[in-house]
Amino acid sequence: MEAGGPDIADSKDRDGGKGSVLLQGAALLGLAAVISKLIGTLQKIPLQNLAGDAVFGIYNAVYPLYILILVLATAGFPLVVSKFVSEYAAERQYDEARRVLRVASLSLMGTGIVFFLLLYFGAETIARWMAAPQTAPAIRSVSYALLVVPLMSALRGYYQGYQDMRPTAWSQVVEQMVRVATMVVLLLVLMRLGFGPERIAAGATFGSVMGALAGLAVMLWYWRKERRRELFRAQASVGGGGGWRRDWALAKRLSAYALPLCLGSVAMPILTLVDSFTMPRLLRSAGFDESEALYQFGLYNHGLPLVQLVAMIASSMSAALVPAIAEALRRGDADAVRARAGLSLRLTWLIGLAASFGLALLAEPLNVMFFKSAEGTAAMAVLAFTALFSAVNIVAGSVLQGLGAVRAPVLYLLLAAAVKVAASVALVPRYGIDGAAWASLAAYALAGGLALAHALRAAGVPAAGGLAAMKPMLGIGFMALGLLAVTHGVPPLLAQLPAALPPRGTAAVIALGGVAVGALAYAVALLRLGVVTAADLALVPQLAGKPLAWLRRFRLLR
Repeated sequence: MEAGGPDIADSKDRDGGKGSVLLQGAALLGLAAVISKLIGTLQKIPLQNLAGDAVFGIYNAVYPLYILILVLATAGFPLVVSKFVSEYAAERQYDEARRVLRVASLSLMGTGIVFFLLLYFGAETIARWMAAPQTAPAIRSVSYALLVVPLMSALRGYYQGYQDMRPTAWSQVVEQMVRVATMVVLLLVLMRLGFGPERIAAGATFGSVMGALAGLAVMLWYWRKERRRELFRAQASVGGGGGWRRDWALAKRLSAYALPLCLGSVAMPILTLVDSFTMPRLLRSAGFDESEALYQFGLYNHGLPLVQLVAMIASSMSAALVPAIAEALRRGDADAVRARAGLSLRLTWLIGLAASFGLALLAEPLNVMFFKSAEGTAAMAVLAFTALFSAVNIVAGSVLQGLGAVRAPVLYLLLAAAVKVAASVALVPRYGIDGAAWASLAAYALAGGLALAHALRAAGVPAAGGLAAMKPMLGIGFMALGLLAVTHGVPPLLAQLPAALPPRGTAAVIALGGVAVGALAYAVALLRLGVVTAADLALVPQLAGKPLAWLRRFRLLR
């Protein structure tokens, strides 16, 4: 047995379990991604609760910038490392696989240092471009992560190339947990010491640095465990020859594959970053000073964590969509392509539609429950509808990628970013954060609508029309009646209690009760109207047995 790569590469050859290992690894990585995204999204709630909306505004202005710079710094290398390593591992050329890791690590560390220097020494300039000088300490704080994340990304790509998803999964979860724990501790310490919002926000963004260090530590632990093997050490002494010319040639090959991926990855961060560079400036032009503008920006961001949760569900759904459609396309099975794309887009539309209307109708109790006050509720209600178009854009983009149309989703997002800038310039000075919310809705509706139309046409899926299009809206009507019954009927009932609940407690009862009643009403309506059929449910293994029989018994299925 040759050594030099994770032992899973050889175990697959022995037991013939390539398919099961791949599926198990994909499931593990998908679960870790959901957990880490859930932690990363919900951590914004304690941040706002502890530090207030001024700090929340600074954090939300800086973090999208960090994500964009991070995408540029890693430049699509992790996926390319995975591709090259998997190819060399299949040929049992483990020394070449390690060469890929070494060259990619050095390249990424170089770009990481360059972008760190740009952020660290350019923090004041970038903050002035944002028209928010208070963001400079947070920009400088988060820049240190760029010294760590690139190497961690290269290591993740290396292990994924061997289809060993455990290191990546564990490092993702540990990274987010340490990030949030560091953020909370620094928030409490800095607030106790009496620092201002800009320093407190810098402490919050420094959580990304500590999280990255923790994630890298996990990856290095796995790497060190591999290096302990005697055969690995023997193999390592042989590999890696050829000198700097071979390394340079490999670096150019990696870059040639990575740059198109990078260009595709920057579109979504650019759309998110538009707010950071436009809203503080536009709010100041409307008469707010810098602190007030950042406070308003914090209020605007109340609605985003819940919208991002819906988008996260869509991302999880689409993870298996690209390879499934690509596989059917390679077989020339047009029916399978049409069925898989059609089902995914239909389910995304149904889920996104309900989530958007539900978040909009429950905006005030959700706002009070999570963020302590009803300020910013109108903007939150408008932003709720971006959940639908964001989810549709993600899944439709995945369909297009599976069909080979990789540039189209990028172009649609960049066009949406341009529309968002124009709409924000027109609306924010007059309507404040409510105008910004409408600008975001217009941008996401454009990107989602274009991607959906393209995906339907490319996959050969007919668009729903007539009664088929109206039935989901009828289901939304039943859901809205259930929500209104809760929002108007529960407060008088709670008023009869011997001891009055605090405002956040009342809001929590209304919000959670509304979610439960609304979801039940919507699900029953979809079943009774025939929007979701027994054949659809039978495709889900967990529903094909007793749950389906139970639904038939109570005549919930047509």
